[in-house]
Amino acid sequence: MSKSLIIVESPAKARTITKYLGRGYTVMASVGHIKDLPTSKLGVDLEHDFKPQYVTIKGKAQVLADIKKKALAADRPRRRSDRLAYRRRDQRHVERQARQRQKAESLSRIV
Repeated sequence: MSKSLIIVESPAKARTITKYLGRGYTVMASVGHIKDLPTSKLGVDLEHDFKPQYVTIKGKAQVLADIKKKALAADRPRRRSDRLAYRRRDQRHVERQARQRQKAESLSRIV
């Protein structure tokens, strides 16, 4: 069974929360903000509904890489089950369409 990942801002919060949650959770501290809006330009895309354009803060690339690595490790079993569920849903959709086509072909129209 994989552990759930919780990311908090400060290491002190991470230690405190770890005490309360127990073994089923991995609590990780980001040690402050990781991304911010750029200072050299506007930082939002005006043409696409003001979507923010974040940049990684200097010195935080390693923290971000560690968080991504832990997130992938925490999510691995779930991704597999999600992929299986998606395939099953897609299979049911194809089967439903086939049944509807058969039903439409078997109906005779009387005017």
